[in-house]
Amino acid sequence: MKKLRLWIRLSAGLLLVAGSGFAIREYQRTKERAELPVATARKGDFLVMVRCRGELTARRSEQVVAPVDVPDLQIVWLAPAGGEVKTGQTIIKFDPSKSQQDLKEKQAALEQAQATLEQAQSQALIQDEQDKLDLATANYEAEKAKLEASKAAIVSAIQGQESTIDLGLAEEKLKVEKASIELHKKSNEAKIASLTRLRNAAQAWVDLTNHQLEQMEMKSPLDGVINYVPNYSQGWVNAQPFKVGDHAVPGGLLAEIPDLSTLEVESKVDEVDRGKIAVGDQVLVHVDAFPEKTLNGTLNSVSPLTEQSFNEWPPTRSFRAFAKLDNPDARMRPGMNAGADIVQAKLPGAISVPAKALFTRDGKPTVYVRGPDGQYAPAAVTIAARNPDEIAVEGIGEGTVVALTEPQQRENQ
Repeated sequence: MKKLRLWIRLSAGLLLVAGSGFAIREYQRTKERAELPVATARKGDFLVMVRCRGELTARRSEQVVAPVDVPDLQIVWLAPAGGEVKTGQTIIKFDPSKSQQDLKEKQAALEQAQATLEQAQSQALIQDEQDKLDLATANYEAEKAKLEASKAAIVSAIQGQESTIDLGLAEEKLKVEKASIELHKKSNEAKIASLTRLRNAAQAWVDLTNHQLEQMEMKSPLDGVINYVPNYSQGWVNAQPFKVGDHAVPGGLLAEIPDLSTLEVESKVDEVDRGKIAVGDQVLVHVDAFPEKTLNGTLNSVSPLTEQSFNEWPPTRSFRAFAKLDNPDARMRPGMNAGADIVQAKLPGAISVPAKALFTRDGKPTVYVRGPDGQYAPAAVTIAARNPDEIAVEGIGEGTVVALTEPQQRENQ
């Protein structure tokens, strides 16, 4: 009798333990089902897209180049790097002290050359007046000698010969005077021309120095942001963007100013996706720096040739696609990383679920639908379209709750 009671107690204990284990297992399974990540099928416009990555670029930009005819350029002031600038705004200043000193010297040389020229012109005028007086005197003497020579018929032969000799001398003197006047004229013209060239050369130096001083302040050619390029004067290893105190090479590149109104997204499209897109397609742009904002754009060009990349193996080929932004954000800058979703097509009224909700069961696309009892049952669906995040399906209705992980896998863990 005691053995019977012992066996009964032992059996009851085993049943209690087995029941408890089963209850715990069922509780855990129910809890796991309740904790499955889920999503709700939605109905609306479904976008068939090609997703690619790239960066912001400016279609239009201007280079800022150091003056080519100014020696010894040292930067004494720069507009803040990356800051916005306006057309005509001063962006770079060079040290003007040497040019200012040169200007003083050139102006002094110009004033001296001008004074020398004016003195020569005054002397030429005086000489011209004196020559006119001497010419008039010589003409008078010649006319007087002619008059005396005309009396040779009525005076003695000796007086007549003297008058003829005097006439010859007067005429020779007149010829000498005319030659002397011509010589003075040519000499003065040559001297004035030479001094004029010297004055003009001095004026040219003054003008050049003034032009150099004007170039000591460089202005922005357009509205945009200024980015200074590296200064390689200390070697490639030590290259840093130009800063105050640096010396610039005449004609060397100092900075670039992209036009923010021409911002676009330059991205790489895989070779297999090239045939799916076309110029004019809508583009949804997501800039990494502003993930909360989606910008609209339009695909305006695609490179005609592929580019091969050896950064991964096997090498890949891609096309460059450019999308113009409809309304660029003022905070955006060239070089920012961005994603571009190129819209191939739009399916109105489509039922869509997240891509993670689609599984394969018996070789068919399947979603796991949650029933009224909280259990998940497989439901075969037909795929209408795909994009990187969602799948448009047929076979379930709007509002259907589907699992994002396969329930069987969770139960077998």
